[in-house]
Amino acid sequence: MQAIHIRDVPDHVVAALKRRARANHRSLQGEVLATLEDAALRAPPPEPPAQLRLTLSTAPATGSWSREAMYDDDGR
Repeated sequence: MQAIHIRDVPDHVVAALKRRARANHRSLQGEVLATLEDAALRAPPPEPPAQLRLTLSTAPATGSWSREAMYDDDGR
């Protein structure tokens, strides 16, 4: 499990989190974790992968498929 360390939390934020923790019968750590879990559930979904566009091409039915014919070289 990952750990998060948060520095410089204002005193009024810590006090409010402690009040919420008491009201919800949790420890301060439990309240912070519950708040983070709630925020994570509300996060936007991950971006879908980019759509690929495939294009088909046709090749002439006749012709050579040799390297020399395709690349116009002697294979070096």
